Formats: sequence, C-alpha cells, structure tokens
Amino acid sequence: MKIFWQILFFGISGTLGFIVDTGILYALKGILGLYIARVISFLFAMTCTWLFNRSITFRAQRSGHSKKKEFGIYFVLMLLGGFFNYSTYAWLISQSVEVSNNPVLGVAAGSLVGMVVNLLTSRFLLYRFKKP
Repeated sequence: MKIFWQILFFGISGTLGFIVDTGILYALKGILGLYIARVISFLFAMTCTWLFNRSITFRAQRSGHSKKKEFGIYFVLMLLGGFFNYSTYAWLISQSVEVSNNPVLGVAAGSLVGMVVNLLTSRFLLYRFKKP
C-alpha cells in the first residue's frame, strides 16, 4: 500500500509544481520574455516539488546525501523525466494526426511518461534508503 501513497503524493507534488510553474511564468513573461521566464519558473517549480517530495512523498526514506547534493541529484533526475516527457510528446505529434490536431493529448501522454520516470528514479535512485 505504501507505493499507492507515494504515487498519490507524487501526483499532488506535480500538481503543485505545475501551479507554481505556471504562476511564475505568467508573472514574469512580460518582463523577461517566455524563454527566460520559463527557465526561472521551472527552477521554482522543481524546488517546490523537491521540498514536497522529500518531506511528504518520501518521508520514510532518505537519500544519504547532504541537502545540497540531494537537490542537485533531484534536479538531474527531473531533467531526465523532462526528456522522456518531451520525447513522448514530440513522437506522438509526429506520428498521429489526432494528437497533432489535439496536442493536449501529447502533453498528457508525455506528462504521464515523465511522471513515471521521475517517480521511479526518485524512489529507487535518490530516496532508496529507509530512515532508521
């Protein structure tokens, strides 16, 4: 049953990250433009999800690293998930007229693939030790 709660909380974390990402992007896009604002919003969202996941989702586990190193590893793992997210989206757009006409389907599929990759890498690579 523990994995069910981790999946649920990981999904909540992703939702919170999405809200932070979107809010900061929209707040900064007029000042910094869409590209720079997106980099900053991603960093804030990723920090938000790291804080949530380390304190809620994986509270019974630890990484065995300092907070600074743990954050760096988390960042790299989230980039890996982002790669699979975007790759899935791009592949579906290129292969399916239905998805290219309704790109939200590609975004949803990519998000699910990215979430699975991020959950697995977080659970089995970063937070792999049980807390004593």
